[in-house]
Amino acid sequence: MISVRYWAALCVALLPMLAASAGELVLAPGYGPLQYTPPVAGSYSLPPLGFAADGQVINDAGEPLQLNELLGDKLVLLGFIYTRCSDINGCPLASYVMKKVQNGVARDDTLNSQVRLISLSFDPESDTPDALRDYARHFRRQGSDWQFLTTASEATLQPILEGYGQVRQKNYDENGDYTGSMSHILRVFLIDRQGRIRNIYSTGFLHADTVISDLRTLQIEAETKPVPGD
Repeated sequence: MISVRYWAALCVALLPMLAASAGELVLAPGYGPLQYTPPVAGSYSLPPLGFAADGQVINDAGEPLQLNELLGDKLVLLGFIYTRCSDINGCPLASYVMKKVQNGVARDDTLNSQVRLISLSFDPESDTPDALRDYARHFRRQGSDWQFLTTASEATLQPILEGYGQVRQKNYDENGDYTGSMSHILRVFLIDRQGRIRNIYSTGFLHADTVISDLRTLQIEAETKPVPGD
């Protein structure tokens, strides 16, 4: 069985070697420099795409809460992962990019303390609070608001997956036994303070530079929005 520690270390420490072997492995754009100049933050809009779904979750301290309790007071970047994912362009990419976003936000006076990152596991059987806590220590910097969440069961997980349109399928061997791996579509959601989804990033579009530009755009929007009654 592949450990959480293995894949976390792979994502953090081995990327330079993977990049050097790009002829054998094609890495997602999020691992390298952005190949174009993004629009200036605030010069474009991000139309709402619907409301973020709620659900019963458990944080890495083992505390139960509603997902909506983590929405509303900050801008949120929410990604679905599972810690044993072996696809370098899947969950490890999401965690890598979110780590870079975390570091970029910490250096930005306009965003520092205004952003919350959420990694929500879709493997409640293996991703216990203890497992998530071990995984989180490879990514979450001290003082950062990065929540690592799981669910109590498949029954509580499914409504959340359906609410976000997150597809994942467990893989089984020829004997019908679960292999511990899943086929899934990478999706990371940008959510504003009104609980509205403002962007959805997939493998080919998930990059820290564009995410931070989108976060700044939403922050500028909030600061310039007229106050009711003025």
